[in-house]
Amino acid sequence: MTDVVALATELLSIDSTTGREKDVVDAVARWLVAHGWNVSLQEVEPGRSNVWGTRRGGGVTLSTHLDTVPPFLEPRLEGGRLYGRGACDAKGIAAAMMVAAQRLVDSGEDRIDLLFVVGEEKGSPGARAANRLNPTSRFLVNGEPTESKLASGCKGAQRVIVRVRGREAHSAYAHLGRSALDPLLDLLPKLRTLSLPIDPILGATTYNIGVLRAGSEANIVPGLAEAEIMIRLVGDIAPVKAAFTAWAGDQVELIWGSHIPAQHFQVLNGFEVEPVAYTSDIPLLDRWGTPLLFGPGSIHVAHTPLEYIDVGELEASVDAYERIVRTLLA
Repeated sequence: MTDVVALATELLSIDSTTGREKDVVDAVARWLVAHGWNVSLQEVEPGRSNVWGTRRGGGVTLSTHLDTVPPFLEPRLEGGRLYGRGACDAKGIAAAMMVAAQRLVDSGEDRIDLLFVVGEEKGSPGARAANRLNPTSRFLVNGEPTESKLASGCKGAQRVIVRVRGREAHSAYAHLGRSALDPLLDLLPKLRTLSLPIDPILGATTYNIGVLRAGSEANIVPGLAEAEIMIRLVGDIAPVKAAFTAWAGDQVELIWGSHIPAQHFQVLNGFEVEPVAYTSDIPLLDRWGTPLLFGPGSIHVAHTPLEYIDVGELEASVDAYERIVRTLLA
């Protein structure tokens, strides 16, 4: 039987930062073929493919993503923890799913599929493509680091760019221009006064001003200024857009970007339950069955230089995934 820590370490040793997933896709596909799975590679973009492993089907699909955020970090095992990029988000999870699924098959339960997608960390093209396939599963167990708790729901996400236009001028004669940055700096603190929706399970709508862009040189009055904001949604997007539109007024342009709705998930007896504030590919995989969200590791260390997963938790997650599948199929 495959050791989940060894398999996770093997996957972590492959650079699969978003856009560079080919080698890890090949490694996963080879492992599945060697263990008797029917494997389909769905090309998402040239050199980037989803992996779909099937047996009899008609039951449960275990799914997560194989891409990671940059930079690539080599794996290392230290003090009962497996460190490296993707340790918890989400190649460690992929390894646990693979071992759990193979254990189920070896015990005679073959109503199980595995779906590993690319690009979750940047636009989710893999999940969008996978939803054009013809799955037969009744349940989808998606993997993200939930601290080995079943997520009762997850917040959605909405990107928006706040754009202000001014008029450039020589900074020695700034009165001949009109700064685009000044009104943006005046406006952004007023976001704190917005009344935004609250959900009894998912909590409050939040936002993060993640990127500021303005001007080209210190001696030029900036003619364009932008702030890029990520909003974490707990319900309908309409009242959020209305609040931001009223806040922006007539002098500011709002460019609304990608939107993932908030979700509430099925949970099972015998597992700790807690909502999560991040998004997943689940809303983009609605053809794959009733969704659940579960995974070992903590989102608090994902995307950091010290990303890790506890070895004991990783090993226990194999049992947990097997138990989830058997419960859903019962």
